[in-house]
Amino acid sequence: MSTEHDQAAPPAHPEHDPIPADAMYPAPDGDPATQIAQLTAERDDMRDRWIRAEAEMANVRTRAKRDVDDTRQYAVQKFAADVVEAAENLRRGLTSLPAHEDGEPDIVTKLRSGLDGVERSFVAILERNGIQRTDPTGQPFDANLHQAMAEQPGGDQPPGTVLQAWTQAWTLNGRLLRPAMVVVAKAAPAPAAFQAGPGLDAHSQEDSAA
Repeated sequence: MSTEHDQAAPPAHPEHDPIPADAMYPAPDGDPATQIAQLTAERDDMRDRWIRAEAEMANVRTRAKRDVDDTRQYAVQKFAADVVEAAENLRRGLTSLPAHEDGEPDIVTKLRSGLDGVERSFVAILERNGIQRTDPTGQPFDANLHQAMAEQPGGDQPPGTVLQAWTQAWTLNGRLLRPAMVVVAKAAPAPAAFQAGPGLDAHSQEDSAA
């Protein structure tokens, strides 16, 4: 006779239960050659499953490491951009000072020298922390690093060459922080003879009619 202590077995949840090995790989039957072939196929299948699982785990570890490295390197990107703005303002202050002249007041000479030293020290600190400054003057225009603000004749420079940099390019561990604002050389205009082509054709027709 059943008692109150008798309890029914917990319901089965087949969707959560592992697949038994004998269900995935039933016992081989038939002659020995057939059994060997079946066991060999099962072994190869298990090996392929293991290789794929190992490859997937390696991919997961690689992605996780890349995400951690990116977070570590670029977590300060906004702060770095603000610091770069301060460095640019310091450079503007330096360029606004008058050029050195003989007989200028000592206070101006000392001010210029002091600000130069501050800028060199400031930029060195930024470089030690992965922030690099690049002067693009004389380099080919690169849309990934430069922002064209104007075009002008380049003289002996080929078209697309950076003639002047209003600001320099800044990167953080190779990633762009601020593009350089530049003036780019434009292609020279076509010779006047080619521009007046239709007129020349008209004159030629008049000469022919005469």
